[in-house]
Parts: sequence; structure tokens; C-alpha cells
Amino acid sequence: MRLLAPSLAALALTACAHAQSKSDQVVLDGVDARYDQTAAIAKQIWDWAEVGYQEEKSSGLLQSTLKDAGFTIEQGVAGIPTAFVASYGSGGPILAVLAEFDALPGINQDASPDRSPIEGKHAGHACGHNLFAAGSVGAALAIRDWLEKTGTPGTIRLYGTPAEEGGSGKVYMVRDGLFDDVDIALHWHADDENSASASTSLANRSAKFRFHGVSAHAAGAPERGRSALDGVESFDYMVNMMREHVPQDARIHYVITSGGVAPNVVPDFAEVFYYVRHPDAEGVEEIWARLEDAARGAALGTGTTVDWEIIHGNNPLLVNETLAKMMDSKLREVGGITYTPEEEAFAEEIYKSFSKPGLPLGSESEIQPYEVSLGYGSTDVGDVSYAVPTVGLRTATWVPGTSAHSWQATAASGMTIGYKGAQVAAKTLTLAAIELYKDPKLRKAARVEFDAARGENYEYKSLLGDREPPLDYRE
Repeated sequence: MRLLAPSLAALALTACAHAQSKSDQVVLDGVDARYDQTAAIAKQIWDWAEVGYQEEKSSGLLQSTLKDAGFTIEQGVAGIPTAFVASYGSGGPILAVLAEFDALPGINQDASPDRSPIEGKHAGHACGHNLFAAGSVGAALAIRDWLEKTGTPGTIRLYGTPAEEGGSGKVYMVRDGLFDDVDIALHWHADDENSASASTSLANRSAKFRFHGVSAHAAGAPERGRSALDGVESFDYMVNMMREHVPQDARIHYVITSGGVAPNVVPDFAEVFYYVRHPDAEGVEEIWARLEDAARGAALGTGTTVDWEIIHGNNPLLVNETLAKMMDSKLREVGGITYTPEEEAFAEEIYKSFSKPGLPLGSESEIQPYEVSLGYGSTDVGDVSYAVPTVGLRTATWVPGTSAHSWQATAASGMTIGYKGAQVAAKTLTLAAIELYKDPKLRKAARVEFDAARGENYEYKSLLGDREPPLDYRE
């Protein structure tokens, strides 16, 4: 009997595992059945390529898709016309799935493996937010089906979050308390690899610094002019010297958005757009104070004046390993991407354009090892992660070795490689949500870790202050 009892227990565990696997497969088959819908949404949003706070058509498509599936829609939340919350179910637990859908200006590319801009198009989905939106909607629909079929109590919400690229749409939604009753938030992102590692991000803040001078004829009366462009260039020079004296993990970058029109006219207006990043919010604020001092000094030295407008600010991601390890297990259950011969040819051609690819072709089928790491990007998901326990993943929507914000990312985001990655994300998010609905101990453990990580006396502080959403920042 001593030998038989363990054997029976092992058989019972095996039977349960098989039952769970069969149940999961039914769910995954349901996501696969919606592939055409996911691909169509992703392609349409890719075609539109609407930039931050101008995503009227993209937001409308997502809302109508969810409304047709029985979700109730709250439009124009947090003072943002393109932001929305779609809800299905009732009571708790309440899970949130995030969906982004804004494009990047200036990165225009056809869905082809060679550099091929589309004439007349001024933006592109170089960060794959068209896929983010489509995959998240696919997950929300699958979770809705599961809740209805099983009769499980709970609510699934999809948060339509505009202007992630420099607009901090989610920050305004957090600030307005839209996540206050949420138990867990789930998100994902396009990438060149499959990973659910616990990766944090850099906090960041941006502003447009505007210098004002006095116009004059640059040759006939130069002494009467005070160049706003001199102010910008002096400012940039001081900041570039400052780079030697900031922490190693800090990042500062800028672009001159206005520098005058004609060389023989002393410009009376010039503008430069700055980003500052650091692993924590306090580090951003310390560097930012020095940035503001440099702007004042540049204005004083060039006889100009300067003012600035904070455009966006994000807190870093607060990782939750309880949730990350669960998400990692679900991603491994789903698996990676398998290319068709046509997709392999596309990948091989685009791979030739990389100078130093960090991953080999073929790794799209693999799941990367779990680890805790610092990511050097920034995201407004960070503010969500300080409001509610949050977990995410990345999937290989792009050819391995692809950098975000590149024409190669734009190309893959508009074809089947990207759509397949969105499907992997939808499946993984769905399985993770089901696990969270079924396991109150998991939710409690995640909350305990979350509360400990924030600290007993935590108070939320937005890095963009109390400003209203900059709805015109891309105009």
C-alpha cells in the first residue's frame, strides 16, 4: 500500500494536468478562431497610423468591436476624447487589459523587407501599437467568452489608452482614479523576442523649451537682433556637457522642432523638445532641475527669454514577480512564433539590414529565460503599475534583431509576422486572466508583494504635475 498510494497520487495529478491542458486548449482554439479579426484590426490601425491623441478612427474601431461583443463602453474618459474603458461582467475580481493604438510620427514604411516609404504617409506603427490594440482586444473577447461559458463571477475591462508615445495617456487615467477598483492589470508589447521577464523601465519627463528673441536683418542690422536659435543652441551645448556628470543609467535626448526659417532673418522664436530618463522618479527630478537652470542660463547669455511646457512624465515600472512568474509559465505553455516559408524569406531579407542584431533568426520560436532586469525604455504603464499590481509580456511580433522605433519594426507590424505575435500575446493574456480569476491566493500574494514594494506610506505623484492632457502635442 505504501507503494500504491504515491502511484495513485501521481496518476491523479497527471489526470488533473491533462484536464487543465485540455481546458486551456479549448480557450486557445477560441483565440485562434478569431485570428482573421485580430489581423484585420491590426492591419486597419496600421494603415491609419494615427498619432497621439488624434486616434479617432483607431479608438472608434476598438470600441465598436467590443460593443458588438456585449461590452459596455465609457467614452472620452480622463478628459481625453480617444480614451475609453470597455467592461463586461459584474462584481469582482476586476481585471484590466491595456490597449495602446498610437503611431509614431516620421517613421513611414511599407510592409516590405526593404526600405520603402509610403508616399504621403507621415507616421507609422514603429512600436507595434496596432498589434498591441488588436492582441489585447482578442484577449478581452476570449476572456469574455470564458466568463460567460463558465459562469465565473468577475469583470473584464479593456482600457483604451491613447498617446503612449510621449503623451502619457495612462497617467491621466490613473490620476482620475480609473484603476482604483481594479485587482490586477495586464499588458503586453510588441518586440523581437518572447519574454515575460520582470523588467522595469526608466522614469522619464519631457518638455518643449521655447526661446523668444528679437528679429532683425542678419546682415543689415545684426546688433538689433537677439537670436532665439542662439538660445536653443547654447542650451543644447550646456546640456551636452552635463552628460558627463549624470548617473550612468540616465538618458537625455532632444530634437530641435523650430529653429527659424531663413538664414538672413534673426529668428525670434526657436523650440527644442527634451526627454530626461532615469531608473527612478527622484533621479529624473534631480537632473530636470539642472536642465531648467541650463535653460535659464542660455537665455540670460543670449539676451533671450525662455519658457517651457511639460509634455509628459512617467514613473518606472514596478515589477511584481508573483505575477511575472505566472505570466512566464503561461507564455511557455503557449509557445513562440512559427514562420511560413514566405515569412522566413521576409525575415531573412530584413535581417540583412541589421548591423548588430542581438538575436539570431529562429529565436522567434523560443521563450527567453526568465530574469529580473532594468529596461531602458519608458512607458506610462509605469504609473498603472503603482496604482494596481501589474504584469506584462513581450512577443516576437518583429524579426529577431529588430529595434523598436525603426522602419523594420513598422514593416513587420503591418504583416503576418506581427499578427502572429499579437495572437501569442492574446493567448497568454487570456490564460493568465483565467488563472487570476480562479486563484484568489495568487491575487492575494500579488497584492502583498505590491504593497510591500510601494511601501507603507506611499503616495502617488505624477511626473507631469497637474497639467491637462496635451491633446495638441503632435500638431
